Amino acid sequence: MKALDELTFDNRFARLGDAFSTHVLPEPLDEPRLVVASKAAMALLDLDPSVAETPVFAELFGGHTLWAEAEPRAMVYSGHQFGGYTPQLGDGRGLLLGEVYNQAGEHWDLHLKGAGMTPYSRMGDGRAVLRSSIREFLASEALHALGIPSSRALCVIGSNTPVWREKQERGAMVLRLAPSHIRFGHFEYFYYTQKPEQQAQLAEHVLNLHYPQCREQPEPYLAMFREIVERNAEMIAKWQAYGFCHGVMNTDNMSILGITFDFGPFAFLDDFDAHFICNHSDHEGRYSFSNQVPIGQWNLSALAQALTPFISVDALKEALGLYLPLYQAHYLDLMRRRLGLTTAEDDDQNLVERLLQLMQNSGVDYTLFFRRLGDESAALAVSRLRDDFVDLAGFDAWAERYKARVERDGDGSEEQRRARMHAVNPLYILRNYLAQNAIAAAESGDYSEVRRLHEVLSKPFEEQAGMEQYAQRPPDWGKHLEISCSS
Repeated sequence: MKALDELTFDNRFARLGDAFSTHVLPEPLDEPRLVVASKAAMALLDLDPSVAETPVFAELFGGHTLWAEAEPRAMVYSGHQFGGYTPQLGDGRGLLLGEVYNQAGEHWDLHLKGAGMTPYSRMGDGRAVLRSSIREFLASEALHALGIPSSRALCVIGSNTPVWREKQERGAMVLRLAPSHIRFGHFEYFYYTQKPEQQAQLAEHVLNLHYPQCREQPEPYLAMFREIVERNAEMIAKWQAYGFCHGVMNTDNMSILGITFDFGPFAFLDDFDAHFICNHSDHEGRYSFSNQVPIGQWNLSALAQALTPFISVDALKEALGLYLPLYQAHYLDLMRRRLGLTTAEDDDQNLVERLLQLMQNSGVDYTLFFRRLGDESAALAVSRLRDDFVDLAGFDAWAERYKARVERDGDGSEEQRRARMHAVNPLYILRNYLAQNAIAAAESGDYSEVRRLHEVLSKPFEEQAGMEQYAQRPPDWGKHLEISCSS
């Protein structure tokens, strides 16, 4: 394991030059202090977890000091925001401190969010507040633990720096890790500003560093785009299967690697509602839960437009045509496993869709339903879950179909079925009210709850002794929290 001063930097994005980013130093936080750190994320950098408790750790990730090898850069990009094109965005509150590679040869961006003003702050103060930083930290690590592709979060550093939002709050920084922070919006920026040389340079950078296997294909750029389509189809399938709402699926928030990042007003479903809108600012419901699938395709189409200098329109359309079939295959595969099924039948999609129709407007807790469905035999489980539904006759008909389907599947003992289902159906998820409880404690100076919640969410499928309160249905107030983009 390494100390903080032993990290090895290789700042590949910074070497692209000033057309791609601007050198900016972070603005230090007042009295920086550790709120929470992820040992699992620290391990990605081969860091000894004990260094998180040292003063230099908070100073580094609170903007007070830098490694000599770091090259902090604010990236420039553009993007479609709520469907409208914004010509220039960029890292308005974030900085790419540099790229570190570990002993396994993996490169990781160190991206500091809340680091102060940049040329792309657009009248903002460049800061992030404690509540949004905690939410991003918890979401990054919770999604990873669920098996959903995501950026990672190393730590949150709190402070006494005043930051004004709807009220005065305290500033914080979150250190984010990803193999790359390049977005769809990077390609859009160079396409719409008609900078073909820089766009070609960016395309080569992404192809060589992140999709080198595509070099072996007859049309490397097309092969890369196809893989981007597949990765996004799989990521969004996992969002839908686990009830995750991103909230702001602008093209500048879409990773070129098909990972979840830029967490804002996200939420996991409590009661199942296909029309759920987690972003209080999304008045039209563009990014509602059910709309995430078509919006994923819309965003890929926007990226495709930016790639027309490299790939023919017909080839791009053909690749885009893969999105929905790939999404449906990934989604149905995971939902079969969530139902405890190991084989495939033609009617399985209808079985899933009918269940979700029955859940809608019945106040059925999405996460706990699937967990309890695997607690005992199919017959006993559906009998116990029946009272959660409004349409009892409809549920009874579904239950008979489900029991017959499980019987036909017939793979292994009840104990094996339970183990299979519990391995894919979490007991613990990041509910908004749990995050809010942790934030309220942290804002009063008590970081124990955010650390405990992080630990629980790092093992979402394992029943943890003494943690029953994290596996309960939310109180009524917890279902109606208003979350906006403000951070």
